[in-house]
Amino acid sequence: MNGQPICVSSGPIRNGVYPPVMVEIPEGFARTIVDREGDSGRAWLESLPGLVDEYLQRWSCTPTAPVRFGQVGIVLGVRRHDGSAAVLKISFTHPGNMYEAHAFATWGGRGAVLLYERDDGKFAMLLEQAEWQTLDDLGDVDQATVVTGRLARRLAVPAPPGLPRLSDQAEEWEQTLREDAKRLGRSLSQRALGAALATIQDLGRKQPDTMVHGDLHFGNVVRAQREPWLVVDPKGLVGDLAFDALTALVGGVDSLRRAHDLDRELRRRLAIFADAAEIERERATRWVQARTAIGACRGREPGEAAWVIPFLEQIAETLA
Repeated sequence: MNGQPICVSSGPIRNGVYPPVMVEIPEGFARTIVDREGDSGRAWLESLPGLVDEYLQRWSCTPTAPVRFGQVGIVLGVRRHDGSAAVLKISFTHPGNMYEAHAFATWGGRGAVLLYERDDGKFAMLLEQAEWQTLDDLGDVDQATVVTGRLARRLAVPAPPGLPRLSDQAEEWEQTLREDAKRLGRSLSQRALGAALATIQDLGRKQPDTMVHGDLHFGNVVRAQREPWLVVDPKGLVGDLAFDALTALVGGVDSLRRAHDLDRELRRRLAIFADAAEIERERATRWVQARTAIGACRGREPGEAAWVIPFLEQIAETLA
């Protein structure tokens, strides 16, 4: 499938004929999907030409920009039947995308891109078009953190029924930490493990009925015209707003790794996020410590950089 073009329609012309547009599937994208998903990923890649054409016609759109490829799907700039700009997003049926459309529908454009059309069975959506610039491009970690925190507060709304609850993961988190504690060559100190377990007991098992983004890093906040910044790619989780404090640090991770005093810089950035999100600083700090401890105990994910787990361990130990 690597390098095979997707033929999509550029729009109706004479007698309703759709001229083809050739779009190459990058080798890296195809390899990532197949390596992670196996035969089902390969089948999805092969179905993409038909899916793209199906939704362009169903939702009366014409392509206006090249296809962009993410980790689990594609985004195509289009023009709607009324002349307005939008993006067609089609994703692999990945668990992380299961409730994305639900989140967009619940927010109704409040701090997030608008949802125009959806087909949950095929993981296809027609969304408001924003700009391609993200908070990663802002060049100011502190300001980006403020924007992220303020958006996190706006996005924290009463959750609709049926969304996954973070509290349901508490038992699994605790088991992961306790198994690490039993290992002879465990990755974390008893102090760090104990702090994370205490957070799960205190904050993890009973959480608010609030919908949160779930993956609110700088790359998921985009420039827009309707509002200065809007979020994309939500997980649509139910739980504590402070849960998103960890992903708010991810955007500035390179400079964080270079910090002369990691403890001081971590707490400084967490204070910026917590104040902007109107949550307790200690609560945000505890969630970051617990989540990095859990991540360190789970070990490396396929394709993950070698430095990630040691850095998670370092954060978990520093904040313990």
